[in-house]
Amino acid sequence: MTKQERLELEAAAFRNLVSHLRSRKDVQNIDLMTLAGFCRNCLSKWYKAAADDMDIELSMDEAREAVYGMPYAEWKAKYQTEATPQQQAAFDKAQKQDKA
Repeated sequence: MTKQERLELEAAAFRNLVSHLRSRKDVQNIDLMTLAGFCRNCLSKWYKAAADDMDIELSMDEAREAVYGMPYAEWKAKYQTEATPQQQAAFDKAQKQDKA
């Protein structure tokens, strides 16, 4: 595999991940954090960091919109719910396990 082919495969995988997350608005970020250790916000931060590393001008709002498919505030208003006590407890437990 060439370096260019690898780059293109990684980019395609990223696009598929973002597309999948956009289609699963029912999955809350706290659930992603609990189960996978990352969420849409993490992905947005990594996207922004990559832009910074490449000296590409990109705001955090633009990075979030690239991941969420809409302005972050709009996504939060439409789809984000308050964490349930069970979600918060699972998240807290996962955080403690990560630190151990």
